[in-house]
Amino acid sequence: MFIDTVKIYVKAGDGGNGAVSFRREKYVSHGGPDGGDGGRGGNIVFEIDKGCNTLLAFRYKRKFIAENGLSGKGGKFHGATADDLVIKVPEGTLIIDDATGKIIKDMSDDKPFVCCKGGRGGWGNRHFATPTRQVPMFAKMGSKGEERELRLELKMLADVGLVGFPNVGKSSILSRISAAKPKIADYHFTTLSPNLGVVRTGEESGFVAADIPGLIEGAADGAGLGHAFLRHVDRCRLLLHVVDVSGSEYRDPVDDIEKINSELQKYSENLASRPQIIVANKTDILPLDADLTAFEDYVDSHEWELIYVSAATGEGLDRLVHLVSERLSLLPPVTVYESEFSPEDEYAKSDEGRVTTIRRENDTFFVEGEWLVNLMGQVNLEDYESLAFFQRVIIKAGVIDLLEKKGCTEGCTVNIYDFEFDFIK
Repeated sequence: MFIDTVKIYVKAGDGGNGAVSFRREKYVSHGGPDGGDGGRGGNIVFEIDKGCNTLLAFRYKRKFIAENGLSGKGGKFHGATADDLVIKVPEGTLIIDDATGKIIKDMSDDKPFVCCKGGRGGWGNRHFATPTRQVPMFAKMGSKGEERELRLELKMLADVGLVGFPNVGKSSILSRISAAKPKIADYHFTTLSPNLGVVRTGEESGFVAADIPGLIEGAADGAGLGHAFLRHVDRCRLLLHVVDVSGSEYRDPVDDIEKINSELQKYSENLASRPQIIVANKTDILPLDADLTAFEDYVDSHEWELIYVSAATGEGLDRLVHLVSERLSLLPPVTVYESEFSPEDEYAKSDEGRVTTIRRENDTFFVEGEWLVNLMGQVNLEDYESLAFFQRVIIKAGVIDLLEKKGCTEGCTVNIYDFEFDFIK
């Protein structure tokens, strides 16, 4: 079974709590506070699995929760940091925030990606000792780990896409020019999932070709198999449009080309504008008296390159590989999608369960909310960049607008869990 899109829930581990403890030792009457800090929660990390080309592993497991950090202990013992939870995905998987539809990460490189950060461990009571507060009976709780609803969408990394109607020989061509072994049979929709093959053009050179399952008329509207797999052509730099010129199924190659290109156009204008090479297959059974003048004139009128091949005998396939290699050298690299999601979006998105309350005491406005508790645990207000992030979040989340509605004006004091600042609009 081929699965190329799935929704999952991920949550990083919470940070461990700081400890409230005092040094107890013989002959030491005033040991002082020695509560250790909590450990960091485990991150949610995505990595590429080179040997996988489907999201089938997510069919039955949709929830991924990392372990929490351990709480601190006495004697200044730091709580253990939890291990990261690593999620393996196929190369070319897009990680998309399900609430906003924005791309968080395109898993098209070999670098691990931390999607959700674990919560920071809380401070033990030893951090709160001062000359005037020598017996702090409190410690800081660990912050919560980040959590998200994600949509994983696989867009295969292929330089070349073989498109065309069912049974025109796409799988046969792929099996001839690469080491791929797709299922091949003389009936429609033999190929039920995209097949990738590496085509070697030298000792250290080559390209990746993808056989896209049979498109039919109406595929962009959901007919047949094409709609489910059109996304896998998105990254292809060059399209090999395979047609049957033998007439073995009484099809008109010109009509086939127009219908397939129409489906590509409906799906994506950008995709339809990709360079194409028309691959006229099944020349081994082409009638000797076949007149291909109209077909060749049609191809010439669109300024496409045309090459005749036979997947059955191998005729023309070496020339096809050489031609494709030459054309790819002139084209830009495979598309890698840029991230559209910023950390601020996590707090700015609509959330019916999120509550922000504001109460006023004289000229001080106290802002409270569970989501703010977690935010305050994730930012370092002594760092300029972290403080700037905090400011962007409260603006995007509408906190400033809420303060104004409550009557907050310039010069008033705003208190968010003991962090105070003057309101300036």
